[in-house]
Amino acid sequence: MDFTPTFPAEDYDEDDPEEEWDDEGMEDEEYQLEDDGMDEEEEEDEEDMEYDDEDDEADEDDQAGHPQLVTPDQILRLFGSENGLRQMMRSYSGAFFASTPEEAAEKRPREGRKKYWPPIQFEKVPSANGRDLMFTGTFGTTERGTNSVTPTRQKKLAYRLLRRELGLGPYGRQRAENSTLRQGLLPSSKADSIIHYGSRCYSGQFSNDGNFFFTCGQDFKVRMYDTSNPYKWEYYKSVDFDSGSWTITDASLSPDNRFLAYSSITKMVCLASTDSADDSPPRHLDFANLAADSHAGWRPRGHYSRFGVWSIRFSGDGRELVAGTVDRSVYVYDIERGQSVLRIQGHDDDVNAVCFADTASPHILYSGSDDTTLKVWDRRSMGDGRPAGVFLGHTEGLTYVDSKGDGRYILSNGKDQCAKLWDLRKAMTPERVDRIPINSYSTGFEYRMNSYNFENWRPHPHDSSLVTFRGHEVLMTLIRCHFSPQGSSDSRYVYSGSYDGKVYIWNMDATLAGQIDVSAATQHMSRRQGPGFQARHFFSGPQNFRVCVRDASWHPNAPIIAATAWNGRGSSLGTCTVHSWSDGLEDDEGEPPMGYQLDAELRPETGHN
Repeated sequence: MDFTPTFPAEDYDEDDPEEEWDDEGMEDEEYQLEDDGMDEEEEEDEEDMEYDDEDDEADEDDQAGHPQLVTPDQILRLFGSENGLRQMMRSYSGAFFASTPEEAAEKRPREGRKKYWPPIQFEKVPSANGRDLMFTGTFGTTERGTNSVTPTRQKKLAYRLLRRELGLGPYGRQRAENSTLRQGLLPSSKADSIIHYGSRCYSGQFSNDGNFFFTCGQDFKVRMYDTSNPYKWEYYKSVDFDSGSWTITDASLSPDNRFLAYSSITKMVCLASTDSADDSPPRHLDFANLAADSHAGWRPRGHYSRFGVWSIRFSGDGRELVAGTVDRSVYVYDIERGQSVLRIQGHDDDVNAVCFADTASPHILYSGSDDTTLKVWDRRSMGDGRPAGVFLGHTEGLTYVDSKGDGRYILSNGKDQCAKLWDLRKAMTPERVDRIPINSYSTGFEYRMNSYNFENWRPHPHDSSLVTFRGHEVLMTLIRCHFSPQGSSDSRYVYSGSYDGKVYIWNMDATLAGQIDVSAATQHMSRRQGPGFQARHFFSGPQNFRVCVRDASWHPNAPIIAATAWNGRGSSLGTCTVHSWSDGLEDDEGEPPMGYQLDAELRPETGHN
């Protein structure tokens, strides 16, 4: 994708002294034309003359529309002098002469001058900050003498396996070999299996131990799968959200895998057991029910007349839930008390994404909003209701926030078509942010109906991010990004879904490590449409076929990525495609064959395999 559009020209400011064209070379005034302005006598009396604005404009129009007369003596003088000829060309033809490109840039004619902005200069790739991070060990092992994942990865794979099996080298070297082995096992675009849903699939995630996977659909169902064998999934349970609005917006699994919390655009959050033998209805948690010591009661802010939850996460101890809501707030809900114990009214627009900083402590929270800010909250110092820190850098709203789980690094996705990596130590103070006009750096881009116009993009002057990742499309919906897991990828990458039907995988230096083309893997969906299909003008492609990868999840222990997407005609259906590392092979000798099609309960689709 080309990211080098040109900015439109701005109006020329005649009052700006920097805009004046140079008159050097016109030192001999006898070469100036009488019709070009004024003779020597007029020049001496210039300060005493006053002109009527309307007459002056009429004279200029008259000169522009009629030829100017030049005497024979003036012609001889002009051709006898380089400066005189240059002045004539300036005054009458709009052209000019220059001996160097620098002089040409300075000596443009005043009348009809055009000034253009240079092409957009995005962040440098590879990122210097990202390369430094790759050598810290926090984001995987870097081989000696290399700065990134090398093009000879496949050639070295067999060599590394041989050294590992023979136990060659010291213990530290063997550990490094194991790490670099995991880095090279990127899942391929060819899908192992394709799970079909009758409505859009909004999210899907593996549990921290990899034994559990769930998907959330627009049909208000959450489906659960046993993935203890990541290459052979088993369906075992689904739960509903009977009082949901529009769709299930998010879901979070408790640390012990016993409970699943899922939300919708309502004040209620459902808490369901993941035990296949437990068929009891889910418990409803009312987030609008605030404890007396946190708030007097819920009231809508601004023009919002209802409560809705966009994002929800379990705390590391499983006792609390944090939620980002439509009413521009962050809520913390105590499951045992059955009340929201904290409401933070800290944003100026919807809070689309929230998470805890790490699994060891419930005190530090992150929240990302449509007001373009990423804020850090310390619950131990909330007396003044202000954040502990603020990150600026996105020029449009944030769609997702993911914590690495170490209390230091944060990843965000934005509607300005980029993902950003942040370091908690580089957060700005609220006092400094108060002096910055945050809204002046955003265009208010409507991402649900339009493509992004990069001509409107400007770099944020207060960008405090470490690395910026580009190439994907964040359109139509709140597309998500994540850190890759340590066990299966050596924490080497970050990855994101995309509106163009792909999963993008980046190295930490912002170079592209790989892509998973879900659209190519599900071309058969171009002939299918859901019951609520409506052909909309913003869908393109054959028969309005569009794949939008909204979420993706990397298995913590196996080289597998599960991508949940909107699919089919008008993106009215849903799929979950399972992609594994295949060493470049297009087919598998075993059974079932690659690309095997299943329904939501993992039964083979009749007539489609």
